[in-house]
Amino acid sequence: MTAPFVIIGGDAAGMSAASKAKRDDPSRDVIVFEKGSWVSYAACGMPYYVKGTVDDLDDLVAMTPETAREERDIDLRTGHEVVSVDRDKQTVTVSRDDETFEQTYGELLLGTGARAIVPPFDGIDREGVFTLRDMDEAGEISDFVETTAPETAAIVGGGYIGIEMAEALTEHGIDVTIFEMLPRTLQPFGAETARTVEDHLREQGVDLRLETTVEGFTGVETVDAGDTVDAVEIEGDDEPVPADLVIVGVGVTPNVELAEHAGLELGPTGAIATDEFGRTSDDSIYAAGDCAEATNVVTGEPDHVPLALTANRAGRAIGATVAGKPTRTGGTAGTAIVKAFDLGAARTGILDPERAREAGFDPESVTIEVPTRPHYYPGATDLSITLVADRESERVLGASIVGRDGVKRIDTVATALHASLTVTELQNLDLAYAPPFSPVWDPVLTAAKVLGGILEK
Repeated sequence: MTAPFVIIGGDAAGMSAASKAKRDDPSRDVIVFEKGSWVSYAACGMPYYVKGTVDDLDDLVAMTPETAREERDIDLRTGHEVVSVDRDKQTVTVSRDDETFEQTYGELLLGTGARAIVPPFDGIDREGVFTLRDMDEAGEISDFVETTAPETAAIVGGGYIGIEMAEALTEHGIDVTIFEMLPRTLQPFGAETARTVEDHLREQGVDLRLETTVEGFTGVETVDAGDTVDAVEIEGDDEPVPADLVIVGVGVTPNVELAEHAGLELGPTGAIATDEFGRTSDDSIYAAGDCAEATNVVTGEPDHVPLALTANRAGRAIGATVAGKPTRTGGTAGTAIVKAFDLGAARTGILDPERAREAGFDPESVTIEVPTRPHYYPGATDLSITLVADRESERVLGASIVGRDGVKRIDTVATALHASLTVTELQNLDLAYAPPFSPVWDPVLTAAKVLGGILEK
C-alpha cells in the first residue's frame, strides 16, 4: 500500500496541495498536520478585520477543518506540530499535547510558511505591542482596540502591513505614526509610487517619519493590563513619541528550521530551494509557499516572494504532481497590490535600477501620468505609471502603478513579463476600449509607447 502524502502546514500551499491531490487521486491518503487551530484563511484580509470592514474572523476562512475532513476526505489534524523529519526512514515526528508519534510518508510537502521578523527592541514584550502574521494576532489586536480604546498608535515599518494597518487604525479614530528606517515606504514599488502614497498618507493625517530608527518601547504599569506600552523611543531623539498601541511590521522570514535540520538545501534567499516542480534536494520532499523559493520570471533566478497566489498555485501544482500528473509550479513576477486609504498602488517585476543591473540588464524607465478615461467621460482620474525596460533587448522588466482607480492594470504588465514581451510588443497588445473604462490608448499602452520612443533614441 502506498504511504500517505503528508503535508506540514494547513494554509494556502498545504490545503491547495491536499485538495488537488485528493481530487485527482481519491484513493490516496492525504494527511495534513497544522500546529495551530486555523486553516485555509485569507491573511491578506486581516487588516480589514481590524478596520471593521470584515465582521468576523471566521469570514476570512476559505475552508473549515470540518469541510476538509467531511467533504474532501482530507485527514486534517489541527493542534499537531511536526518537530522533525527523518529522510532515511521517511517519517515525521509529530507532537500533540506533550506526546509524540511518528508518521510515515510517501511524499512530504513542507508548507511551513513564514513568521514575522521581531527585532530585539527594548520593551517588545509589553502589553499593546503586536505583530500581525496570523489570525490569532488579528483577533488580539481587534480586541485590544475595542477594550482599551487607544488614542495613539505607532506602526514600525512602511510596507504592506504598515500601510494597511495605518488605514485600519485611523478608521477607529486613532492617531497613527509610521516609523520607517529607510528613505521611503513600499520599497519594492519604486520611488515615484512611494512618494505619491506618502503624500496621500500625510493628507489622511498619518504622521510619517522616514529615515527614523526605532530603539524600543516604554511602558506604564496599569491595574488590569500590567506593563502596557505608552511610547516609542527613537534613535537620536530624547523625546519618546506617545503610542498606546504598537504594530511591528518590518517583514517576514521563512520558517526553514525543519528543512535545515533534515539536511535539505536552502537557496540564496534563505528559503528552501526547489526545482520547477517544487521538489527540494530530496526527491520525495516538496516545499511551497512562504517557506520556499520560486523562480523569478524576469531574472530566471531564485526569488522569495511570500504572497498568497504564489503559495496557492505552487501547492496546487504539487498536489497534481503527487497524484501522478507532473505539473510545474510556475514562476513569479512579484506582482502585488495594496490599498492606501483612497489610493491603490501596484507593482510587478524589477523596478530597482541596481537590482536590474545585477541581473545583467541595462534599465531605462519612464514615469507618466495619464487619465483612466477619455476627457469627455465623467469620473476620470489620473494614474501614474512607471515602466522599466532593458535598453538593449527592449524587454519589459517591471512596472508600478498608483492612483485612485484602475491600478489592476498592473496585471497587463505582469502578463507581459511572463511572456518576455518587448516594449513594442506590449504597446501593440489589443486591449479593450470603451469610454466608461479606458481611453482608446490604455494607460499601459501609452506608457509603453513613450518608453519605446526613448529606447529608439
